[in-house]
Amino acid sequence: MSRPETLGERIRGEIEARILSGEWPPGHRIPYESELSALYGCSRMTVNKALAGLAEAGLIERRRRAGSFVAQPVLQSAVLRIPDIPAEIEGRGEAYAFELIDRRTREAGAHEPPAAGLTPGQPLLDLTCRHLADGRPFAFEERLISLAAVPAAAETDFAAVPPGTWLLRHVPWTQAEHRITAINAAPRLARALGLPPGGACLSVERRTWRGVETLTYVRQTFRGDAYSLGAQFAP
Repeated sequence: MSRPETLGERIRGEIEARILSGEWPPGHRIPYESELSALYGCSRMTVNKALAGLAEAGLIERRRRAGSFVAQPVLQSAVLRIPDIPAEIEGRGEAYAFELIDRRTREAGAHEPPAAGLTPGQPLLDLTCRHLADGRPFAFEERLISLAAVPAAAETDFAAVPPGTWLLRHVPWTQAEHRITAINAAPRLARALGLPPGGACLSVERRTWRGVETLTYVRQTFRGDAYSLGAQFAP
């Protein structure tokens, strides 16, 4: 028989649930320890221990005299950040548009990309979409979101907001990895990007996770004549 949940574990679990659901987005201030002590009818030591566990897990940031805040994502790579495609397109003076091509809820299978780090049987939201700049195809996106890790995604209207933008604004993560390759467009991809078959493309595969749990895996394929990657850095 499992032991009963302690009050500290309950406090931590309820705060964590609000963070992971997106109810408390990155930068949101967590109630002060005194407020949580009054709410749960417990000592500040119990609250402090719960918050310390959340900070250790990378979900919150504790600031001396200012309080605790939902952590902003920390980039693992100094060379390549996670882009917000709408902001990038609009930043260069072009009109952004987005098309949701397909949306399915399914279970992960044995055929998933090895880099996705997904376990067969876990529930997924499978999204296919296209980004456009000034009405021209810019990128083709195939994304998997773990519904066990990000349950709020199941109720989000991704026809209205691009999934990458929504995830950046609502879901904290601790690590990310990229794999970048140059490819030639197969017929389906070529049609989606308005390229001749075999046209040059840049493929970026990305996985973000929290702890050992994958949040999302995405493959974004950009027209080779419309996108490049660059960075400035020092030793």
